[in-house]
Amino acid sequence: MKKFLVALTLASMAGLPAFAAPLSSNARTVIPSAIQQILSVDYRALRGSQTALALKNRVLPANLKQFETALRTFGIDPGKDVEQITFVTYRGPNKSLNAIGIAQGPFKQREFLQKMRLKGIKPEKYLLSTIYPMGSGMHVSFLDPTTIVFGESTALKGAIDVRDKNAESLASNTAINDLITDSDSAPIWSVLDQLGTQNMMRSALGQASSLADYDVVKKRLLASDYVMNFDNGVTFDLSVKTSDNMTAASLASLLKAGVMYRKINATPVEKMALESMSVDNQHDLLKMTFKTDDERFESLLKSELFASVSH
Repeated sequence: MKKFLVALTLASMAGLPAFAAPLSSNARTVIPSAIQQILSVDYRALRGSQTALALKNRVLPANLKQFETALRTFGIDPGKDVEQITFVTYRGPNKSLNAIGIAQGPFKQREFLQKMRLKGIKPEKYLLSTIYPMGSGMHVSFLDPTTIVFGESTALKGAIDVRDKNAESLASNTAINDLITDSDSAPIWSVLDQLGTQNMMRSALGQASSLADYDVVKKRLLASDYVMNFDNGVTFDLSVKTSDNMTAASLASLLKAGVMYRKINATPVEKMALESMSVDNQHDLLKMTFKTDDERFESLLKSELFASVSH
């Protein structure tokens, strides 16, 4: 579970996000209100970009690889049938983090169910949903013939409660919905709540986060979103919503200091990446942009800097 959660928050922590597309209405029906992060992977975009595939192969956690393997066993080919996966981390009633994934595509549901029966795998009926064990603690449930929700049992049932038990849903989280509206027209996007943003910025700042100013600033970080694409190289744009103009300016200064700290022990490839990053503030927003070409980005994937922020 820990590795799964690390992977879901990896993109924001590393400053190198994954790939996404707008949320479908069916996906929204199982997303709880207490969101820490929503992050998507557009598998169609991955297939068209060698750089995107290289990033996916570096950060895909073991249990998601197992999930892909399990899908193949039951007649679903992730390389062909999966069009989009949305990763969600949310807080349960005891404030612990739960993680689910929502996969969409032209799945062969009838063949999947038939192979489950032939293998003698018995599903669990929960509320209005049917849950199938996939091994290694992973469970899946079809929301409809083209949408699968998966995760560990507790997390999955918490998501099903939203649709089948009227638990509080994403629709009631105005702050996150506003961020989604601002971001989901992009081919790649992710949104984080206040705590998720604070954790992400602490990691991004590195040694600079130990400065006294950050403890003051972090309380005024409200939420964040980022978008990314692989057209003409790699471009990443992060926007952090703060409480006021001064906080945004202070955060920009701290982030610039964080970049300088990282440059001290950086390799030539890492320094080049850090120099490709620009930081600014506009009103109450922090703006960070990273742009590089495919070759340099793929070199960065093999660096110690990337390894340190992705594990």
